[in-house]
Amino acid sequence: MIGRQRVSLLLFIWLCSATPFAWQAWPPSRPPGPLRARPVEFPQYELKTLSNGLQVVVLLHHEQPSVSFRLLVRAGAVQETADKPGVASFVAGLLDQGTTTRSAGDIANLIDSAGGSIGAASGNELTFVVGAVIKDQTELALSLASDMVQNPAFSPEEIERQRSQIVSALKVNYDDPDYLANLIIDKMIFGEHPYGRPNEGTPQSIARLTREDLVAFHRSWFVPNNALLAIVGDLTADEAFAAAEKAFGKWARRDVPVVKPPDPPAPRRRVVVIDRPGSAQTEIRVGHLAIARTHPDFVPLDLSIRILGGEGANRLFGVLRSDRGLTYGAAAEMHTYRASGDIVAETDTRSNATAQALRLMVDEFFRLQQEPVGRGELGGAQEFVAGNFPLTIESPASIAQQVLAHLFYGLDLAEIKTYRERVARVLPEDIQRVAQQFLKPTQLSIVLVGDASLFAADLKANGFPDFERIPIAELDVNAPNLRK
Repeated sequence: MIGRQRVSLLLFIWLCSATPFAWQAWPPSRPPGPLRARPVEFPQYELKTLSNGLQVVVLLHHEQPSVSFRLLVRAGAVQETADKPGVASFVAGLLDQGTTTRSAGDIANLIDSAGGSIGAASGNELTFVVGAVIKDQTELALSLASDMVQNPAFSPEEIERQRSQIVSALKVNYDDPDYLANLIIDKMIFGEHPYGRPNEGTPQSIARLTREDLVAFHRSWFVPNNALLAIVGDLTADEAFAAAEKAFGKWARRDVPVVKPPDPPAPRRRVVVIDRPGSAQTEIRVGHLAIARTHPDFVPLDLSIRILGGEGANRLFGVLRSDRGLTYGAAAEMHTYRASGDIVAETDTRSNATAQALRLMVDEFFRLQQEPVGRGELGGAQEFVAGNFPLTIESPASIAQQVLAHLFYGLDLAEIKTYRERVARVLPEDIQRVAQQFLKPTQLSIVLVGDASLFAADLKANGFPDFERIPIAELDVNAPNLRK
């Protein structure tokens, strides 16, 4: 036994003392390349508009004996009045909490007994109800959804319970620097446009909302001619349209109000420091206005932002994390809506590295404009997008989401089938063209949430001499100047 240990020890010593040439004899280790993209078969679909104006799209998907549906109503923060932020979210949260004929418990028990799920939520531009059941429970699920969107009870008890939950959650969120940074960058970029308001409202606005406010918002916007319905699953088109007609055919149409929100402000350099004494790190957000979802340059600009800070490339992660160890993560993303959009880069870093990290982030905006992107870097982003695309249409629910998004934005459904080809056609010169056209590194809105005493003095030396310092106790996220 001792002899074997001695031989093993001698072998280990010999290996450790081997020349570099001996180690170089091993082939270098490289990650495998991406697999060749496989053809994607998009399900057959049919479109129909019911007599009351409800648009219905049916997609045939026979892999499982199940059915998913998604109902969109064009009723989100954009449809709110400026003095009632949060009303759309409040209404959405009450849709499954009882109707005029069913209690919240009745809805939950019925969908549970059918082995399915149902729920509702809202966003900037819409409210949605989603559900999934086995095939023979399709009529039940659609009838529940129809009851929820047509006949919400808005009972005083549920209103107060919901109000208490929202206000409590918001108070917790206001202590979260990540939440505050996201909230403030939206406000700075979009100004008084509804895209710049918090979807969930504020503690003050939620406290002011009355049952009459909720009923009025629902009555104005929840009508079939302002809605889209997708049904995906193991049905024939005739079965699906018949089920939609049975559930929603008697939903009465009404005229929908016309809303003209104020335009977002033109991009301009503005640096806001939210002074939060005692914070160990700083949340950083950098961004400006971008394009709407329907813009013809959506694909190349989306790839540009992925190179800046997204999957498949992510220059920000490289310079901030890999090269300098200033953060655990960094990203950039483009958000697009019907009327506009934004580009936002984000990270967090230790307080004394705030100014350095900010300088590096802004420099990457300039670099994307000034230096041509290499084919390898662009290829990485393209391969990720192309490889991830099949995952976005692999389930009935995800298919419904894709189709309704295209219908909602007024895009051609054929674009879904050609998406990967359009991504593959983007060239390095396209990336530089859209970067030069749409990126505005000299007009960035910048938010820093952290202990200003630990980094404010460094901002001037890093090219940011002018900034607004707002103590956290004086912050008002609804005010144009962000001060109480």
